[in-house]
Amino acid sequence: MGQKVNPTAFRVGVTEPWRSRWYATKKEFGPNLVMDQKIRTHIKRNYSFAGIPEIEIERRSESIRVIVQTARPGVLIGKKGAKVDKLRDELRDISGNSDLELKIKEISKPEMNAQLVAESVAEQLERRASFRRAVKRAVQNTMQIQGVEGCRIHIAGRLGGADMARREKQFQGRIPLQTLRANVSYGFAQARTTYGVIGVKCWIYLGDYPLKQKKSGPNAPAEALAPAAAAAAAAAATTGKAVPDGPDA
Repeated sequence: MGQKVNPTAFRVGVTEPWRSRWYATKKEFGPNLVMDQKIRTHIKRNYSFAGIPEIEIERRSESIRVIVQTARPGVLIGKKGAKVDKLRDELRDISGNSDLELKIKEISKPEMNAQLVAESVAEQLERRASFRRAVKRAVQNTMQIQGVEGCRIHIAGRLGGADMARREKQFQGRIPLQTLRANVSYGFAQARTTYGVIGVKCWIYLGDYPLKQKKSGPNAPAEALAPAAAAAAAAAATTGKAVPDGPDA
């Protein structure tokens, strides 16, 4: 049987950053973890209209910093910052900490975020749109964005109100899930329809992360040196003469 691994969890600590960044003792770890989950649940439940795919939480001593990524920052901030002030007060009540900082980060290209794409498809399914048209349009719109090399969407459930649940998928390009260097955005959403829950999964391949350049030095291989230095090193190896050091060489 094939084993399914969350692409984001597979890359956390390698190419993906942690969503919660803090250190706590064994006694404080459990309460902090529960508090982070309460903060995320509250924001996603009450402010989902702002298109929020990710919430990061940082803790430093007694202060808390909540970073909310949103596709519609104007909707979340509100007129003269009324909504964002209300959200900040709500989070302070939930955490019981008055030293809480709220930061709003805008997502410039929502079509390149898999979580937002999955939520968009789920929203269309809740409005009783054709599931084939919704999925196909989402894949095509994503593939038109420069930098996207692959997109895959899976939906499962009682599609179209059928008596028997089934699974449908649509994809273009390629999705290298086993390559840790691959920048793969993953999202999951649920469409709660009158005839049941439909799950939506989305993968978007945004190319590979650039490789780190090897440091040059006396022990570095010839490929890691500058082209001229590499050629000189190869010539010295052939003739047996030493290569002079320094910038004037």
